[in-house]
Amino acid sequence: MKTTLILTVVAASTLLSGCQMTNTGKGATIGAATGAVLGKATGNHKDKRIFIGAAIGAIAGAAIGDYMDKQEAEFRRELEGTGVEVVREGNNMTLVMPSNITFATNQASISPQFLNTLNGVAKVMNKYDKTWLNIIGHTDSTGSAEHNQVLSEQRAMSVRNYLVANQVASVRLQTRGMGESMPIASNSDDQGRAQNRRVEIQIIPNQKDS
Repeated sequence: MKTTLILTVVAASTLLSGCQMTNTGKGATIGAATGAVLGKATGNHKDKRIFIGAAIGAIAGAAIGDYMDKQEAEFRRELEGTGVEVVREGNNMTLVMPSNITFATNQASISPQFLNTLNGVAKVMNKYDKTWLNIIGHTDSTGSAEHNQVLSEQRAMSVRNYLVANQVASVRLQTRGMGESMPIASNSDDQGRAQNRRVEIQIIPNQKDS
């Protein structure tokens, strides 16, 4: 199964300049799916967020926009020429990795050609470290739901482990597999299935209480 890796960064913003017209609809769809997963991942974990926040530091509310804008600019520079799309929609920033540079078909081991891209992602995450991260795996509907659930968990964990190996603090990272349950496109054709095969990293700024 080819995979599209989507790294989602919660921030404020716009679509990548050369992709605005073609990605507006996709960005809205990704934003809706991201919001739903983010709600599930954070809704009942206030104490955990407080603990993580204490470990990684916080950003004053008024400074969050500037902090995330600078992080977005760093991602754009670091990932230029990699084939990665940067999609911004509301407070979400999504890095979309083409399926041919992430995982081999039906595998959870990261493809060698994807490692340099993940190195760049880790570099930016380490510089902008006042955030906590949800790494969420998704698949298309090909194969059994049970198999897809396990594969989505394994792929999310592979990304987590690689980021930790590149000095991203493990306390910032949580993983979750969603299997085939949250498609962002139709599973009735190859193009839609390719969009659904992805891993998302949601990067949430840790806001300082006023």
